[in-house]
Amino acid sequence: MSLTQTLKVKHEEQDWIKQQWLGHRRLKTKRKRLVLATQLSILLVLIGLWELAGRLKWIDVLIFSYPSKVAKQIVKDALSGELWPHLGITVAETAVGFLLGTLIGTALAVVIWWSPFLSRVLDPYMVVFNSMPKVALGPIFIVMFGAGYTAIVITTLSITVIVTTLVVYNSFNEVDQNLIKVIRTFGGSRREVFTKAILPASFPTIVSTLKVNVGMAWVGVIVGEFLVAKIGLGYLIVYGFQVFNFTLVLSSLVIIAIVATAMYQLVVYIERKLVRER
Repeated sequence: MSLTQTLKVKHEEQDWIKQQWLGHRRLKTKRKRLVLATQLSILLVLIGLWELAGRLKWIDVLIFSYPSKVAKQIVKDALSGELWPHLGITVAETAVGFLLGTLIGTALAVVIWWSPFLSRVLDPYMVVFNSMPKVALGPIFIVMFGAGYTAIVITTLSITVIVTTLVVYNSFNEVDQNLIKVIRTFGGSRREVFTKAILPASFPTIVSTLKVNVGMAWVGVIVGEFLVAKIGLGYLIVYGFQVFNFTLVLSSLVIIAIVATAMYQLVVYIERKLVRER
């Protein structure tokens, strides 16, 4: 076969590979769009059924309200300016609890992994603390840190830190032991084992923990606001129940759902960027 023929064959192979790759990308994009369309369709159908049930009095509108009424409540509070202080403080508390919980939990996991003795000592305590209802700890935090911002953040940390620690620490222990043995064989120290094998192998889990902590942070903040806050979305929910304004309660829940979804999507975007860069 001549050089010209060889180059022609290689060029055809490259074209075929490129066409296969483009076809795969198109199929993947089509599937994503189908999933998104299905998700939106389900959401719209549920909202429509809820609206219909409210309009036709199939449900008690005093308790369950209906979407258009909830939307009017959100627009009214947004235009009057009453919504923004509550939203701002809750988002700030959630962001602080989310970031500190992830950082502190990961640092604790590293410390516990580094010391096998400390790991054996703390393991049952971590399991017991994780199983405790954090709502029961709320009054203690209020007494210790005062009825305010700090108590709410500490309540959030009591949830996010222990979850992060357990997940990341278990990820450290599940790293392939053969990688560790290879580094040990070549005289690697414990620090090198961690930086060369443990941390790189656990990086996807650490990043994925961010997604878990979004939900945990919101749970912690809302629980804290239920107990002590005089401002925030959690306070609006409690206030709505007290004055029997369940439309206000549902509108607060809808806002929480929207903002939590936005935070989750931001974390997913960051995860993709970090994993892609690696």
